[in-house]
Amino acid sequence: MFQVARSVSETLAEVIKSSARGQQQAESTFTSTFILGGQIKGGATRLYLIYPEGNFIEVSEEHPFFQIGETKYGRPILVRAFEKEMTFEDAIKLLMVSFDSTIKANLSVGPPLDINVYEIDSFKAPKSLKIDSENPYFQMVSKEWGQALKESLNSLPKFTFEG
Repeated sequence: MFQVARSVSETLAEVIKSSARGQQQAESTFTSTFILGGQIKGGATRLYLIYPEGNFIEVSEEHPFFQIGETKYGRPILVRAFEKEMTFEDAIKLLMVSFDSTIKANLSVGPPLDINVYEIDSFKAPKSLKIDSENPYFQMVSKEWGQALKESLNSLPKFTFEG
């Protein structure tokens, strides 16, 4: 998997470099970031974050998850609430809260949310789920998270200048 990540990162860097040589006419230049995961038979599952510059990092104890795209709004929720012992279902719930916070704060972000789950040693395409804005579970998470956040804020002691 390391060699696959290396090949993808080198190819990405080359494509970006060739596109940059006078071919890009827009104000913003072409860039791309990938999350690459998989398993080669007989090996462990691996997960990499591949940067547009051509370098990459692997998931680790210090970096137990990756996020691409808009990170200002949802990432603080992930950093504060993620625990490596979380169940799969709790991790999905946390991701939905994170996405909901990003969607509420940034008009350029919105559904659908794509979830892909690879089962270790299955060597099959991942299970996929697309969450759109009409998804009842996502709507419930959004509503309940907003209410819980307000209740939590209201339960904190009142601020005073006296300390």
